[in-house]
Amino acid sequence: MTGSTVPRRMLGRRLRHLRETAGVSTALACRAIEVSPQTLWRLEGGQSVKLKAIYVEALCRLYEASPDDTAALLGLVQEAQRSGWWHSYGDLVPAHFDLYLGLEESARRITTWHLTLLPGLLQTPEYRRAMIWTVFPGMSTPEVEQRVEVTVKRQQRLDDPEFCVSALLSESVLHHQVGGPAVMARSIWHLAELGDRRNVSIRIVPHRVGSHLGLQTDHFVLLEFPSDTASGTRTKWIEPPVVYVEGFTGALYLEKDTEVDRYRSALVEINRLALDEGDTRKMLAQRAKEWAP
Repeated sequence: MTGSTVPRRMLGRRLRHLRETAGVSTALACRAIEVSPQTLWRLEGGQSVKLKAIYVEALCRLYEASPDDTAALLGLVQEAQRSGWWHSYGDLVPAHFDLYLGLEESARRITTWHLTLLPGLLQTPEYRRAMIWTVFPGMSTPEVEQRVEVTVKRQQRLDDPEFCVSALLSESVLHHQVGGPAVMARSIWHLAELGDRRNVSIRIVPHRVGSHLGLQTDHFVLLEFPSDTASGTRTKWIEPPVVYVEGFTGALYLEKDTEVDRYRSALVEINRLALDEGDTRKMLAQRAKEWAP
């Protein structure tokens, strides 16, 4: 695992499970490691707190955790203390997106639905640059280029055959002019090229299908994770899926089974309406030629 997001979440979830199974109150757990209830809540929620192995060891003793579980949790502490590559970009990565990048870096599969714009993993540098200048017209060129660089680094995950991306896109994505005709033509040809990869699926929902559920959900991403054998022990845990819903000033991370299941059901309906990959390639080729200057 890379970066701190998923190890923190796994550690917090397992500590909460051990505490509840042992019947230990939050007050007693707080006294054991001399922290406030808020700090314990953040720890168990996988949020950013200063992790100390001595805290985890003390809690494991209190909860009477097995040696394997204790070793695995201490291994997660080490993983969580590592920085992801995106942390070197500092404030260029918003706080809400820092969490997303950690999840994306660890995901086994991503399924994304977009209504109007291309998702970051599928953008060309020119397309990304045009988007940034639309939102931040006064931003300096060096800062814009750093943001473009973050996107390019994210896309390196597409070279990993174990990482699968399924992109469902409204036909509107092909019609909104971002960066001018030449940028759009290149971006659409780029989509077609990516769709030829074995680990990338791109399918278009055409306008002719009329009203459908995807128009109500807005864009979202379903992230799914592999099983993890923690720290070389026999302990295997599974990170549950997360639905990421981005807004203009922040984002939602939905984890409850009921929430995730509703978005899965939406994806089933959107998939049913989408063109197959062959017909999608034909539409992409036609639209790219129309955009070509």
